[in-house]
Amino acid sequence: MGGDLSRLVSESAQRLGVAAADDAVTVSEQVLTGIAEHFGLDVAFLRHNDHTIRATVLVAQWPIRADIPDPDPIGTVFFDGADPIFAMAEHLKEPRIVRPGADDDYQRRIEEGTSVPVITMAAVPLLTSGGVTSGTLGFIKFGDQQWTAEQLDGLQTIATLFAYLKDRLEADAALQWHATHDDLTGLANRRTLLAHVDELLAGGRPGPVAVLSMDLDRLQSINDLLGQTARDRALAVFAGRLRDQLGERAFLGRLAGGSVVAVLNGPASARDATVVADRIRPALEACFDLPSGPVKSRVSIGVAVGIPGKDSTSELISHAEHALGVAHELGGGETVVFTDALAEAQALRTDIEVHLLDALDGDELTLQYQPEVDLQTGAVVAIAAQLRWHHPTRGVLHPATFVPVAESINVAATLDRHSLWLACGQLRAWHREGLATDIVLRVKVSPVVTVTEGFVEYVASTLAQFHIGPESLSLEFAESITVEEAAASRETLHNLKSIGVGLVLDQFGTGYSDLAGLKSLPIDTVKIAPVFVAGADSDGGDIAIIRSVVGLADAFGLAVVADGVQTPEAAELLVREGCRRAQGPLLCPPLDATAMHAVLVSPFVQAPTSRRGRPA
Repeated sequence: MGGDLSRLVSESAQRLGVAAADDAVTVSEQVLTGIAEHFGLDVAFLRHNDHTIRATVLVAQWPIRADIPDPDPIGTVFFDGADPIFAMAEHLKEPRIVRPGADDDYQRRIEEGTSVPVITMAAVPLLTSGGVTSGTLGFIKFGDQQWTAEQLDGLQTIATLFAYLKDRLEADAALQWHATHDDLTGLANRRTLLAHVDELLAGGRPGPVAVLSMDLDRLQSINDLLGQTARDRALAVFAGRLRDQLGERAFLGRLAGGSVVAVLNGPASARDATVVADRIRPALEACFDLPSGPVKSRVSIGVAVGIPGKDSTSELISHAEHALGVAHELGGGETVVFTDALAEAQALRTDIEVHLLDALDGDELTLQYQPEVDLQTGAVVAIAAQLRWHHPTRGVLHPATFVPVAESINVAATLDRHSLWLACGQLRAWHREGLATDIVLRVKVSPVVTVTEGFVEYVASTLAQFHIGPESLSLEFAESITVEEAAASRETLHNLKSIGVGLVLDQFGTGYSDLAGLKSLPIDTVKIAPVFVAGADSDGGDIAIIRSVVGLADAFGLAVVADGVQTPEAAELLVREGCRRAQGPLLCPPLDATAMHAVLVSPFVQAPTSRRGRPA
């Protein structure tokens, strides 16, 4: 190879060897310019083969055409239907020379793209290490030109350098893609998504920034029933539909699990985001054709907006995820917007999750006691122990605030054992003073304890520790316990009953509808929910429910207690309907142990249905 040609190859190698993705086209044009000037050519070009779409694509050229037709006839040329010269680029393995008159169709296509009627062309293939043709290096001389074997060898060497550059850049691009994208869905991965939101929330950027967090309501069920492959397929299809619906109007990413996020491009309000959610929902919820058959699933969507310079990425994403969780709690298939009220609820929940275990270890959890009264005599027949959390910054929290969180983080059973231990300790103290010896202590527990190993043994050992007879203890379970849960925990309930402990179904009337399941539970008492008792003096529907519950309890041989009595009229109606036992603010509010001690000294309260007052 001549000195000048060797120098050309060496200079080309130096330039291509350091080219990167951001300057590859510019460097390619410089190399093409050097080749054209060396051989006195009029046009030089680099084309890459896209074997996915089966086409040859123009990457770089010299000189740059001033007026490029639209569409460009030589920009992207598909191999199917192409003239023989372009078609040969798909599998070209060695240099090919085309001189005037050799191929009229090719000459005509070039004339359309360059306005030059007669040319000589040299085409040199870019070959991968596996022998696949990855592109073509082409050179054109207006008119006729001859090429020597040495010249073609030099051009083939340079073409090989271009092939190496293409392979290197594609490998780098693949690494970069996998570093920034989720393999399953093809969406941006968590790190890339968060970085994008960081950029949008920077001070001085336009806002607000709207985020939609979405997932399939039945994704876990698909996984459990059909397996992970079906789950992954459904998630991939879901992501594809989201891409089709939003296109360039949003930045899409996958957070974790089945949750995907859309960050709307440009400033957008919560209202704008809900409009988008409503528009895309039908397409997202279309039937999924899985290998096992068609499956339908609703989509839950959480919406949150952030203000640049004020809100952080973690806050914005957390708000959207929290709104998504609320959408699930509402039954799924909903769009929920994060609001100040949800923000306060989220802050409270986080506070509870972080500090509840510390409260269990300290003295922040205490009990209050509310008498259960015979409405006709005023006699205290039972005491309901009610847990309170004396939170260091939020004041006194009621169980309805923190027990659901305890259940969700799997500490409800620990909380229930703590309540039982405190209650039994207090009852023993009263017994030592001769108080409450014939009064039943009721302690609320979560249904989860019925499937918690060792709970029956703990109850028995606690009673023994404080020398309390089992007939003095009654455990209250919320009526939200389902038929399935009852079936799974029936053995525990029967074991509790076998040691002599009473069992109460609390909040009766709000959830249980399976009478066969109710009959199979070894309960001895039902408590009518306060929501029905509160309106008993005025609401005909509530009266009918109370009458039905009393009748049902009589039929099953169960005692019945009304919870939440507020007015004398309601108390009188309860007695007329056959319910003599009740608790509520009319009779006595929840009291601390000291105040309850004073009540137990009698132990009577004013009977609202009696004109006689308290017996002497």
